[in-house]
Amino acid sequence: MKVAIAQITSSDQPAENLATVLNLMDQSAGQDILFLPEVTNCVSLHRAYQLQVLEPYEGNSFIGAICERARRLGLWVALGSVTVKTEGDDGRFANRSVMINAKGEIVAFYDKIHMFDVTLSDTERYHESKGYRPGTEAAVVQTPWAELGLSICYDLRFAALHRALAQDGAQVLAVPSAFARPTGEAHWHVLLRARAIETGCFVIAAAQTGVHQGSGRKTFGHSLIVGPWGEVILDAGPDIGLHFATLDLDDVDRARARVASLQHDRPFALKRYLSHDKID
Repeated sequence: MKVAIAQITSSDQPAENLATVLNLMDQSAGQDILFLPEVTNCVSLHRAYQLQVLEPYEGNSFIGAICERARRLGLWVALGSVTVKTEGDDGRFANRSVMINAKGEIVAFYDKIHMFDVTLSDTERYHESKGYRPGTEAAVVQTPWAELGLSICYDLRFAALHRALAQDGAQVLAVPSAFARPTGEAHWHVLLRARAIETGCFVIAAAQTGVHQGSGRKTFGHSLIVGPWGEVILDAGPDIGLHFATLDLDDVDRARARVASLQHDRPFALKRYLSHDKID
């Protein structure tokens, strides 16, 4: 499977970001799948502004333009995620990953389940659930090359989700992200490698990087491709760019044959012992 993985610095201007994506698609012609980061269409921390510039999912011009270019190029696109308006009356958005085939058709989508509600420091806080409605369904997508499990950014910290994707047939896990720098420096590599090792999957994590125009948000970069044995195949570092790799899906079978942990789940009870309990 020939893959392209894009590392970009999306601004708060969807038209500018679309031009960037279309250029990356042109450069990816001849590859099987292009993987894009989280919030590709708009990085903004201001909900009022987002309500002005963002569109609903149905008839979305940003997604539509990518579908048309995918059709022209014969390219699959894992559109990491886009922020789209929803029909709810609370004004919250969906953080939606969209899978587009080589005919320009949307074949799957996934809404981020786990919301990034954290306090990283006195000056860096995120409360994603205020602006985004969490998804409720995981997704595995069949492609001509591999079964692809979808997750987004903070989902990475939830091993059970990725294990469920793998046990449902996923051979590749897509984890498009816009990781904050403090958590990226501390946790990014080890979490992605852990998800690969636990599942025997390739993990492809296209990431945002740099300082984002309009919001000032800073993201970590270091888009990664990790093999099913946990080895880092590609690390894009901190700079924007487009990188290519060829993945041998037989590596998934080889890793799972060596350590078949996906088949070794066992039911168990949990007992809590109190400090005053005495065991005879």
